[in-house]
Amino acid sequence: MTVTASSRRSREVGTADGGRHATATLAAAVLGFFVITLDATIVNVALPSIRDALGGGITGLQWVVDGYTLMFAALLLSAGALSDRIGARKAFAGGLALFVLASLACGLAPSLPVLIAARVVQGIGAAVTMPTSMALVRHAFPDPARRARAVGVWAMGGAVAAAAGPVLGGVLSLASWRMIFFINLPVGLLTLALLARSPQSPTRPAPFDWVGQITGILAMGGLTFGAIEAGEAGFTAPKVLISVGIAVAALAAFVLTQAKVAHPMVPLSLFRSSMVVIATGIGFAFMVGFYGLPFVFSLDFQQQHHLSALGAGIAFLPMMLLSACLTPFSARIAERTGPRVPVIAGLVLIAAGSIALAVLPASAPVWTSALLLIPVGLAGPLVMPPTTAVLLEHVPAQHTGTASGVFNTSRQIGGALAVAVFGALISGTAGFQHGLRISLILAAVVALAAALAATRMAAAQNRA
Repeated sequence: MTVTASSRRSREVGTADGGRHATATLAAAVLGFFVITLDATIVNVALPSIRDALGGGITGLQWVVDGYTLMFAALLLSAGALSDRIGARKAFAGGLALFVLASLACGLAPSLPVLIAARVVQGIGAAVTMPTSMALVRHAFPDPARRARAVGVWAMGGAVAAAAGPVLGGVLSLASWRMIFFINLPVGLLTLALLARSPQSPTRPAPFDWVGQITGILAMGGLTFGAIEAGEAGFTAPKVLISVGIAVAALAAFVLTQAKVAHPMVPLSLFRSSMVVIATGIGFAFMVGFYGLPFVFSLDFQQQHHLSALGAGIAFLPMMLLSACLTPFSARIAERTGPRVPVIAGLVLIAAGSIALAVLPASAPVWTSALLLIPVGLAGPLVMPPTTAVLLEHVPAQHTGTASGVFNTSRQIGGALAVAVFGALISGTAGFQHGLRISLILAAVVALAAALAATRMAAAQNRA
């Protein structure tokens, strides 16, 4: 076949257009991941300002945080299925638009109940945005090597948000706590503008599995609600036991229906892949340490060492900044060593940091704890980008959103359970320091168990 100059130019233009589309898609996915992660970390340090402005007790302020977390975790599976059916681009745009509008409502809230309601809506938008941002990356970068690098850049959005959240929240609160919500508006609008330049995403036309949707939401919502309430009321409180009971019954119904319906929300065939099971477990274990430790040490810094909210945020800077600095190199590290080495190294770092902090005397200065939290921060870019890239590589393209929903659900449950269990331990009768040490030992055990599972990653890849 004769290749003319015009046809060569046409192909070159098409390749360039595809590259620009992929870049715009990646930028939108990164910013979307950034803004929803920022909203999970920026609010905590602003809670005293919110209480001064709107009133309310500890329980009300807790639900300013947990209303977002509850809906985020409960709807991730449904959002992943929605992404596969209507296309990641369309679902991402809808979820982010809802998130931006809810952020505006949060910033304008005249009372605490209105703010909590707006935070619940924010959680719905975030639940749709998270798995669809991963799916956008999967569709824009079909080549595994380029996709792994893109996932590293995508993870950078979350790392920067996690690093900036506590300090930015403290700084913005000096002007007005409402600014922590208004800052989402320009970022969200820029993200939607970039998304307009990305191509349409593939779809998987199929009827919605309404029974799966309802039982999945009840299972995730019941478990998350029970975990949140257990932190304050205790694990034997009636409302906690009822919530967990509903979650167990709904989960059993969910699994039974997914095995029987023609178009399941979460095809159980996904879990025939060892890599999906291992990645899900790693995501859960990682969040136990990565979210659980900052939670208990934010209380330790403020209650035991009497730092201000801004001071506590600054104490986390070494951990978060070094995590953000390492993130751009995570893909290249995984390319040279394979994903198993950095994942195991990261999980071992969480365990080592947790054990070192557990044996640290209570009288040790804050800077010592801040330095020992650095290994936990370094674990983020070592564990999550390689695990995410391998997961996306080992699921069919038409199930990317669903697999992303399963993966991120396991992460959210890990974080919620860590906060609940660690919160109950540090508020127990044995005292704060005893509960802190037990929490750190638990985080180390969970991380080491996940590291052991990660040793099978190479074998799982060979079977895939």
